[in-house]
Amino acid sequence: MSTDAPERPGVPQESSLHERTPVGEEILRVTALTKHFPIRAGLTKRQVGKVHAVDGVEFELAAGETLGLVGESGCGKSTTGRTIVRLLDPTDGSIVFKGRDIAGYSRRQMREVRREMQIVFQDPYASLNPRITVREIVAEPLRIHGRYRGSHQGKDRVAELLTLVGLNPEHGNRFPHEFSGGQRQRIGIARALALNPQVLILDEPVSALDVSIQAQVINLLEELQDELGLAYVFIAHDLSVVRHISDRVAVMYLGKIVEIGERRAIYAEPTHPYTQALLSAVPISDPALRGKRERIVLEGDIPSPANPPSGCNFRTRCWKAEEICAEEDPALIDRFGHGHPSACHFAEPKAVIKAELNR
Repeated sequence: MSTDAPERPGVPQESSLHERTPVGEEILRVTALTKHFPIRAGLTKRQVGKVHAVDGVEFELAAGETLGLVGESGCGKSTTGRTIVRLLDPTDGSIVFKGRDIAGYSRRQMREVRREMQIVFQDPYASLNPRITVREIVAEPLRIHGRYRGSHQGKDRVAELLTLVGLNPEHGNRFPHEFSGGQRQRIGIARALALNPQVLILDEPVSALDVSIQAQVINLLEELQDELGLAYVFIAHDLSVVRHISDRVAVMYLGKIVEIGERRAIYAEPTHPYTQALLSAVPISDPALRGKRERIVLEGDIPSPANPPSGCNFRTRCWKAEEICAEEDPALIDRFGHGHPSACHFAEPKAVIKAELNR
């Protein structure tokens, strides 16, 4: 992972999906992405409402960059990731990958795109077929896309992928249940890398693992990124992990991004009240610093995405909320020239303890 994130370039020109995008150039741009799920009732299955799972998400991603997508459970992070790779069809918005808007692509057209953009799922066991061997699991994408060329060459490629993620190729004849959670996640990563993609959507890839195993998988992802020039959308709720791996961070609440910016800017001086509350809950390892940080406790529950509040979604739990918050949805703009936009009428930078930031 690079220390300094790439500059934000303009919209890329349409290019071949098989051409490698140079590190630092924009590879993905998501604009006004929306995903609503209908609520149906009665024998006629009449639609009586809709769940606002993702509601106008916007961001861009450069080749070789990691964007951390954080927020509480149920805020729409995973739905955003699945919609980007078109496992879910978007309700509205655009997904521009390498200069092409894939939001309206057919299943046949997406076949080519999926060679370049893959997803690693949260549960490393449920995402693997328990009835076939690890060798067949990793080889499956190669077979589907016609890249398993001959038995000998195909087996060599599978062995290469298993070695790349730190597994013994000789264990390829074993089944998923014979591996630990961390090893199973490595298998999922190997499968995602089989077609040599440029973008990986990592849907909470370490949340189901022990802390020590989390560190191993994170280090592996960083090594693969440096070696292969991969771009990551890293979805997580653990802000400590996100701070370690991300170049930029986007904070989601109830289907919307409320703050986005460079990692150090977000963690040093968050401006949105929700971001400030999340960071105040991150554990501090140094006992001498634990009593020096103000703890912000959010009251109430997250509103239902089937009936979100008017105006600002966060106003029902925000200590700064006033009448304008119920009337007008704040725009996601840079209000202080700090380089990271914030969607709050009363956004205000709040510095954290410097020694804590440098951990």
